[in-house]
Amino acid sequence: MKEIEVVIDTEEIAEFFYNELIKRGYVPTEEEIDQIADITFEYLLEKSIIDEEIEEDEFDY
Repeated sequence: MKEIEVVIDTEEIAEFFYNELIKRGYVPTEEEIDQIADITFEYLLEKSIIDEEIEEDEFDY
């Protein structure tokens, strides 16, 4: 099986869920969408679908 690099951003997940929920008639708050995105990201980590990589430039020293 070939390994590929995929970048998953919780902001992108949040936007996806927001748009899909709006299509279905739901109007979630920004906080609700952020929680859903975080839960989704954690689920992908737990199932070993993704690995979390922390870049050095993400830290404020």
